[in-house]
Amino acid sequence: MDAHDTYRKDDRYQALEHVMQQHRLRPDSLIEILHAAQRHYGWLDRELLGLIAARLRLPPSLVYGVASFYHAFRLEPPGRRRCTVCTGTSCHLKGGSRLLQRLEQYYNIPCGATTPDNSLTLENVRCLGACGLAPLVMLDGEACPHASFEPVVERLTTSLDGEDTAP
Repeated sequence: MDAHDTYRKDDRYQALEHVMQQHRLRPDSLIEILHAAQRHYGWLDRELLGLIAARLRLPPSLVYGVASFYHAFRLEPPGRRRCTVCTGTSCHLKGGSRLLQRLEQYYNIPCGATTPDNSLTLENVRCLGACGLAPLVMLDGEACPHASFEPVVERLTTSLDGEDTAP
């Protein structure tokens, strides 16, 4: 069974197949297709990368190389909660980088990693484009302007469903 047959028989990949067809299965659309796959599936696992490689008729090593080169692509599943700290110039000057360091220490993970229990992924970005809100943190996609350590940890620890993400 080839990759195309896998797509036809597995409904999980129909959305991705649609995107690849929109790009006419062109290998030069790899990055756009990887972005679409990650948006849809949350991360890029080996099977997904292999299917993309097969459908675009690219070597799997090339597809993996592109996905692993760019920091925008996630090769491991993200945590249930996501904390993204802006470290752009304004946010850095107003304490964003120090905040990120404190969060790394508190949760005992480096930036870009997920806690062992998969409860939290800690990330940073160079700019969120809202310098007047510095330092800015995004918690599960929700902006936390003028962020400081204690309120961020409190919001991460207490979620709407009562899930506790503290170490």
